[in-house]
Amino acid sequence: MAKAMESKSRKESILIKYAIFSRLLVLFLTLLWRSLLQPYDTSAALNPPCLNHKEDSSPFQVANAVSRSLENSVVWDSVYFLRITECGGYEYEQTYAFLPLLPFFISLLSRTVFAPLVPLIGLRAVMVLSGYTVSNLAFVFASIYLFRVSVIILKDTEASFRASIIFCFNPASIFYSSIYSESLYALFSIGGVYHLLSGASNVAVLWFALSGCARSNGVLNAGYICFQTMHRAYEALYHKRRIYLTMQVLVAGLLRCVCICLPFVAFQAYGYYNICHGHTLDEMRPWCKGRIPLLYNFIQSHYWGVGFLKYFQFKQLPNFLLATPILSLAVCSIMSYMKSRPELFISLGFQATDKEKRSAARLYSLKDALEPSVKTSTNEGNRDIRQRKPSSKKDVTVTRVAAESSSPEKSGYFSADVFPFIVHLGLMATTAFFIMHVQVATRFLSASPPLYWFASYLIASPKHSKWGYLIWSYCAAYILLGSLLFSNFYPFT
Repeated sequence: MAKAMESKSRKESILIKYAIFSRLLVLFLTLLWRSLLQPYDTSAALNPPCLNHKEDSSPFQVANAVSRSLENSVVWDSVYFLRITECGGYEYEQTYAFLPLLPFFISLLSRTVFAPLVPLIGLRAVMVLSGYTVSNLAFVFASIYLFRVSVIILKDTEASFRASIIFCFNPASIFYSSIYSESLYALFSIGGVYHLLSGASNVAVLWFALSGCARSNGVLNAGYICFQTMHRAYEALYHKRRIYLTMQVLVAGLLRCVCICLPFVAFQAYGYYNICHGHTLDEMRPWCKGRIPLLYNFIQSHYWGVGFLKYFQFKQLPNFLLATPILSLAVCSIMSYMKSRPELFISLGFQATDKEKRSAARLYSLKDALEPSVKTSTNEGNRDIRQRKPSSKKDVTVTRVAAESSSPEKSGYFSADVFPFIVHLGLMATTAFFIMHVQVATRFLSASPPLYWFASYLIASPKHSKWGYLIWSYCAAYILLGSLLFSNFYPFT
């Protein structure tokens, strides 16, 4: 046990070095391409006064090489995040598509840790520096949490380490080193999963709620709570025959899901208050009059053309090709798992073996919820076993179940603990393909652990040795391509 813990700590230390190196590599490539090529669009450097300021009265406007370099590096969605931070709020309707967690951290850092730099390079440049710092630090911590989650789920330190290394050099790496919300979303999503698996359900809820403050798809993390609640309620009702306990589990699960979704819902209410409140029906925006006035859905549809099958146009074929590798990997990972464990898909995980349900991941069992009761039940069960006369037929059955649960296809990536993650990945991949701008799938799916677990499985498998070269080539190509195109304001995912 001590040796295993020492090995895990050593791997984690090495992983931190790889995570830092990967961020430095991406930043180096970004600077390199930026110095060699002329940006396609230079309008991002324009910075008109905020609407709530009568005039640009900022006392910290500094123009030097450092400040210009930092400010000119702001491209694509980073412009929106920085504008929200700088102006202290949301000025235009479309800016409500960018959730407030990243602007909050940028503002916090720029007014505390990096505040002494404001007189030297200016407030806006300091905000840019803060944004890069938040994203890169969050990524390093996200890689650590991915390793810890992987160790619990896969129960294989080497496979977990491989998966985490692949994450460090994932094809969406450029976004994890830019002023984008991907890093914070990955940190709080994967970190939330780790706390859930560790038995700290309330802490997990807080982290999942914060992931919903970073990206809208953070609310889907409530699915993990739903899955856990469903299986715990089943155990309480049908195994323990305790109706009160069942109701307790269901109510706790419902409240936790509400808490996860609450920040995103509150942000929609905030947008409704700012845009719709105090206006007559004629003055109101169309979405304000809806039965359920969802600002986020309207913005995505109206300003970016997001909707079911709206992106299925011949002119978008290059974007579908750009998303093909990540979607192919997602589909292959889901299909491989489905072929290995069809009984889990048919039964929503209820046909997992008893040994799998008692795993350390705590996704199926009431173990961490009612530790004293479980211990009592276990002790009683052991006493009953000692009192019962052994039966050779039952022994054969028990031996067979134990053998099945320890067989290669039921461990590692194909264990029952992976099932809820596969369902989550399937929902995300379906959304990316049929509803979203499909090229965004590369970064949209990049925080899904099953992708890296499956890639790790392929790389280690002698049958699929060629897949290892393809996966690493794909990651390297997209890191190079992403740092080249994205940093110079050319379209990339």
